[in-house]
Formats: sequence, C-alpha cells, structure tokens
Amino acid sequence: MLRRAWKPLAATTVLIGTPSYLYYTFTKQQTFDLAVKVRGADGKPVMTNRTFSLLSKNAVKDRLIENASSDSFSRPDNTVWRYATASVAANDPLEDAHADAIIARDPSDPSAPGDWLFFTVMDGHGGPHTSRLLSKTLINAVVLELSSLIHSSDVPKSGLLENLKLLFRTSSPKSPEDPQNPERISLAIQNAFTRLDQELINAPLSVLAANLDAESIKKNILPDLSKHPLALQTMLPAVSGSCALMAVFDTAHRHLYVACSGDSRAVAGIWEENEEGQGSWRVEVLSEDQTGRNPNELKRIQSEHPPDEAGSVIRAGRVLGGLEPSRAFGDARYKWPRDVQDVLNRTFLVGNGQPLRPPPSSFKTPPYVTATPVVTQRDFDFGSVARPSKSPASRFVVLATDGLWDKLSSEDVVALVGGHLKGLKGVVAKAALPELVPTTSGAPTVEGKDKKRNNSGGSWSFEEENISSHLIRNAFGGGDAEGLRKLMSIPAPLARSYRDDTTATVVWWEDGQEGNAKSATFSSDNIKAKL
Repeated sequence: MLRRAWKPLAATTVLIGTPSYLYYTFTKQQTFDLAVKVRGADGKPVMTNRTFSLLSKNAVKDRLIENASSDSFSRPDNTVWRYATASVAANDPLEDAHADAIIARDPSDPSAPGDWLFFTVMDGHGGPHTSRLLSKTLINAVVLELSSLIHSSDVPKSGLLENLKLLFRTSSPKSPEDPQNPERISLAIQNAFTRLDQELINAPLSVLAANLDAESIKKNILPDLSKHPLALQTMLPAVSGSCALMAVFDTAHRHLYVACSGDSRAVAGIWEENEEGQGSWRVEVLSEDQTGRNPNELKRIQSEHPPDEAGSVIRAGRVLGGLEPSRAFGDARYKWPRDVQDVLNRTFLVGNGQPLRPPPSSFKTPPYVTATPVVTQRDFDFGSVARPSKSPASRFVVLATDGLWDKLSSEDVVALVGGHLKGLKGVVAKAALPELVPTTSGAPTVEGKDKKRNNSGGSWSFEEENISSHLIRNAFGGGDAEGLRKLMSIPAPLARSYRDDTTATVVWWEDGQEGNAKSATFSSDNIKAKL
C-alpha cells in the first residue's frame, strides 16, 4: 500500500520541486570573491578577500550603453557622416569627458561646400574637474584661435558667431602665407591648447591678485579666500588634470588634424583593395602615447631640464615618478613653483579641508608637464572609394582614452570596427577574426605603457548596436560573458585597480551612393552654426 502511494507522491514532488528549484536558482543574487588591496589597521596595504554581487548580463549591457550616443548628418555632396560615443566609469564620478561640434560653411564661401568637424575625448585624473571644463571650452578655444589666425588683431568684438564666419572666408589656392595653410592651422590648434591651459593654471592667481590690498601686500599677509565663490571653481581644475585628444576634419580641403596632449590615442582604419579585388583594413595610428616610456617624450623632457635631473625627471615611465602622461592640462603640482603652490594652498584650499599635496621630492625646475599638443596633419579622402563587401564605409577614425588601449591594441580596434561595419553578429573566435576582417600595418603604435595584453585566445563579441559600446564590451571581456560580468561588477574605487574610465568615439562617413545611406534618417540639431 505504501509502495503504491509513493509513486504519485514522488511525481508530485518532482512537478512542484523543479520549478521551485529553477525559481531559486535564477532569483538568488549571484556573488563572486575577489582579492583586493586595502589598508590595514597600521595604514599599510594588505590583500584580503571580498565578496561582491555579480551583475546580470542585462545589467552589464545597461552600463555599457548608459553613456552611449550616436548621431549622423548628410551634406550637399551626398556624404553621410556618422559618429558614436560611449563611456564606462571605473571611478565615481566618471573622470572622462568628450565633446563635438560641427560648423557648416556658408554657400557663398569660395571653399564651400564643406564643413569643419571637431571631436574630442578627455581623460581626467585626480578628479573630473579639468576634463569637464575642457569639454565646455577646448573646441571654442581652437575655433577662436583659428579665427585670430585668419584676421590677426582685427577680430571683431561682435561675438563667437561672427568670429566663426570670418574664419571660413577662405581663398584658393593656398600658399605658405595663406592662413589656412596646414602648417599654420596646426600651429593655431597647438597655440589654442597651450593658451587655454595657461588661463586655467593662472585663474587662481588672478583671483588672489584681485583680492590683495596694499596693506596686505606691505605686511605680507595672505587673505583667507577659501569661501570665495571662485576658490574651488578655479583651483580644482588647475590641480586636477586631464589629457585631451582632438580630431579636426576640414572636409573642404580634405585635411585631418589630430592634436594629442597625453596618452589617449587616435587610430584610423582605411580600406584598401589590390588588383584582384581582395581588400584589407590598413591600421594607421594618428598619435603617439605621451608618457615617459615614449622615447621622444623622454628626450624632450630631459632636454628641458638641467643635466643633473636627467635621471629623475622620468622614473618608471612617469614624470618625477608620479604622473604617467607627460602632457596634460591642469596638474599644477607639476607646473607651479613651490612657493606659488604654498601660497595658493593656504589661500584657497586649507580652509576648505582640501589641502594640496606637496610636490614630488625631486621637484626642482618646473614646469615638468605641458599641455602643448603634438599636432599631425594628413590628407584624407572623404569621397567615394572602393569599400569592403557589405560595409557602408571605407574610412573611420577612433579616438579613445587610455582605458581602451590598456586592453586592446590598435590592430584589435580596427578589426573590431571593421567587423562591426561589415555586419558581423554573435561571438567570433579571436583566431578567426583576421580571416573575416583582414588588417595590414601602416603607421605603427608608439606604446606609452608597460602593458602586456594577451588577446590571442578567447573570443570577440558582436552584439552592441552602438559601435563605441561594442569596443568597450570587447575591451572588458568580449565573448567571455562571465569575465565581463565580474569586471563590470567591481565597484568604485576598487574597480580602478582592474580597469580605467574608458571613453571611445568612432567617426565614419559614407558617400551616400548606397541604398542604406540614402534611406537613413539624419539629425541636424548638432550642427552648431551655418556660416
């Protein structure tokens, strides 16, 4: 009797128990353990195991696209410009920033039709203050410097729009004296970076000077300006820092300018076909990583300081053993003399409970860091050329902060963008991608870090619609879904030991002759002015 009763009872248990087990399995919060470095009771760093909640796949995707955007616009010559940007934070708050601007030429301009396109990424450090300020000011600074180049001291006071209009009244052909000669344009971009940083660094000094009276100067008394409305507003962007990378497209003259201050990197992919119709993406690196590990930067910095500092200006690839980028905005601890640092610290920061760290011990002959960029110029084909099968574009440029390049090589990035444009979907073995998206080497990468990537095994993922989010996903794990989940689940500030803030902008263009380009929907809201 009991034996006969057992069978339906067991069946009922299975029917009820299995869904309960599945419900428990899929709703229970998953966790993982990770060895992290923390400070012990004695203040010294120690390793300890911590347990973290594991983000779901959907939560990871949400974070990858949280700061993602894309846009496109068409021009009278049938060219369709597209660009996408994405950022993922490791710090809280995010210290990266980005900006873009598009300026259309007036039809009456002799150089029309054509546009000037500006794209920038900023990699902040020591806080978000400098990078955020640059995202609002750097492009304007470059535009105004170009306007000043064209009209020298005759720049009218009627506002930015009129200045921009004057900038694009050009003549052709260009001679060496022509204001829009590429050498002079490059110099103007360089000067804009340098002068903006000077304004940023000198801003606290201007506030102090405006608040000193004759009696204070006579008695050598410093005012306490810690509660002044401009105290932190000027000091924080000066003492934190940011790298900056800018691409400037002059479509009328088919010129591309890249200005780099720091260790962000610009890379281009260019489609090339041989006589048999077989093609590949040529990898052209458009900037050099500017750190002490770059031989050109090491030589430059050593030449700017006395011979007895040759062995100390760069230590372990870092400026004075501390700052990794050798060019950056802000970072006043490496630019202000010691006495200036002391005065500004006591005047603005001590009363706010945010005292300035003292300069490095080997600090002798500042400045050690400059914001003056290296500017390169290339002739670029923006028109109709052969393109890879199924791909809407044959040219693209990637601008990214070093968080991307810490994980991916220039060749990886070009292949991943090329594959995305080709329409690859799903998971692709890393060993198989070169067959699907062949690449060749052009201008080489000058690595700024002592990073050893191991991208030979594993797989890439092609699932993100936003091409910049696609790059960041593959930088952080690609086809390794569990590895990606773990890396993205580590909270700030611990995440910074495993990944950096990462921002990528991808710009590509189509000649408008393909059906998919003609049927696209375009936005003109981002075109700042018509000139």
